[in-house]
Amino acid sequence: MAYDEELAHRIREVLSDESGLTERAMFGGLGFMLDGHIAVAAGSGGSLMVRVDPDDAADLVDGESVTHMEMGGRSLHGWVLVGSSPTADDDSLARWVQRGVAFVRALPPKQQG
Repeated sequence: MAYDEELAHRIREVLSDESGLTERAMFGGLGFMLDGHIAVAAGSGGSLMVRVDPDDAADLVDGESVTHMEMGGRSLHGWVLVGSSPTADDDSLARWVQRGVAFVRALPPKQQG
């Protein structure tokens, strides 16, 4: 299933001032990368994949609108899947996107090869 193009547009607006921003199709969605690290991705149906500190992930998950990200039956450590309701307004979306930004900005930039 294709990613939600409206959500991707809204994410672009949140990230418009970030340096080192690139986009790449992945996970059946559209990933937004900063200096080579995926911070967030637009999924289908308005879902947002967010990279977070693995130590913080359990505190963010509510089991309903925010869940652990799974792929191929395995939980992806340090990723949460946020449903469309917690990102319905632009301020809420920005808060979730900034969680991903904050995590990847704490990582060293990837070497471009």
